[in-house]
Amino acid sequence: MSTPMTEHVELRHGAYADSVTLLQVSRTVQDEAGVVAAQVAMATPLNLEVLAGMGFTVPAAAPDDLVVALRLDESAELDSVLAAVDAALSRSTAPSGGTTEHAPPRTTATALRLAPQALVLVSVPGAHALVEAVDALDAGSDVMVFSDNVPLAQEVALKRMASERHLLVMGPDCGTAVVGGLGLGFANVTSPGPVGIVAASGTGCQQLLALLDHAGVGVSSALGVGGRDLSAEVRGLSTRTALTRLDADPGVELIVLVSKPPASDVAAEIEEYADSLATPVELALLGPGQPDLTAAAESVLRRLDRDVPAWPVTGSADAPLLPDGSILRGLFVGGTLCEESRLIAGELLGADRVDLVDFGADELTGGRAHPMIDPTLRLEQLSRAAADVRTGVVLLDVVLGHGAEPDPSALLAPAVTAAERPVVVSVVGTAHDPQDLDRQVRILAEAGAEVHLSNATATRRAVELLGGGR
Repeated sequence: MSTPMTEHVELRHGAYADSVTLLQVSRTVQDEAGVVAAQVAMATPLNLEVLAGMGFTVPAAAPDDLVVALRLDESAELDSVLAAVDAALSRSTAPSGGTTEHAPPRTTATALRLAPQALVLVSVPGAHALVEAVDALDAGSDVMVFSDNVPLAQEVALKRMASERHLLVMGPDCGTAVVGGLGLGFANVTSPGPVGIVAASGTGCQQLLALLDHAGVGVSSALGVGGRDLSAEVRGLSTRTALTRLDADPGVELIVLVSKPPASDVAAEIEEYADSLATPVELALLGPGQPDLTAAAESVLRRLDRDVPAWPVTGSADAPLLPDGSILRGLFVGGTLCEESRLIAGELLGADRVDLVDFGADELTGGRAHPMIDPTLRLEQLSRAAADVRTGVVLLDVVLGHGAEPDPSALLAPAVTAAERPVVVSVVGTAHDPQDLDRQVRILAEAGAEVHLSNATATRRAVELLGGGR
């Protein structure tokens, strides 16, 4: 006999909090006694879709409305849970301590008067990022634009302005960087070393950091330039500046340039530019017929006269008996990892048997925290993928590091067990990441997944389980 449930959905017009704050509020309320499900989110189209998938009926709402959706069992008291919502919102949105005399600056320009020539990190909705970034460049500072959904024309204008001033724009949508030994965004913990990375790819950079760290090679700097920098429109404006910076660094013995598939003519121009530098450059430009990121890491090791290790694999996914035409379902939080898997699996299986989704794509993050922080959307889709009779094997990535979900296996492991499908996972991280790489791998393997450090080897294993690539 099912337990009686109470559902409550309310709109709070004109209330606003950012997606990371609301994720924390939702998790806090979820821990209240008697709460079966709790979602506190802005009423963006994507969030409304997620709420509908959770079984909630939401009245007509505007994107600037705050939705409080609760599902309670008979032991919970609605007034008490709503009070918990209010308390969590109050704690999360309250200003930090201190008096108004020491209040933080309210604008980038004001802050730079207190710290001239500081590296400026911009993390605001994409529509407002240009103004803040221009303020940084006007003050003579480099800028890292973490924001996504920045219009392409604005990116081009911003980078042209920076290039004229010999400044560096990292981004937009620059998720990872290491500057002066300090990790920014979703950065892994690595030791300093002879390698410098220029990355038109966040998770591509993290894959290289993880593989090189496993091989005992450190990275001195990793300068992200945004995934569109090697496009036909942007034409590598920031890539040239970043390569020049690392070429001038006496501690860098080898530069690695990693990118999502670039425009072919831009790639040729950048390769010619790299050849003009005093520091050797290893190209890791994904694309049809090009080496994958693991092969690029191995090439780096050989150029440094280092041994190439066996990339670790933990657990084992057994080859299932599958009907003809079974599909590889890939659910990714890393865009470059998704693209790398699509290239590998598409070549070995054929595009009609490969269905991969990047949950970090701009169209899926509007009004939501990045899936490296908030796994809700991917977990929901994992359940659907496992229930689809066409699904033969599920391929996932887990990306560790500062800024990412503090314990991704806590929610993912039960979903892996419930999937009742072979699940292959790449866990991209280093031994010193705050999530504890070994622990995350062990928990996922105990849940039934086969876990790889290399996304490329994970993809080939998933293809093998489907009977491809033999």
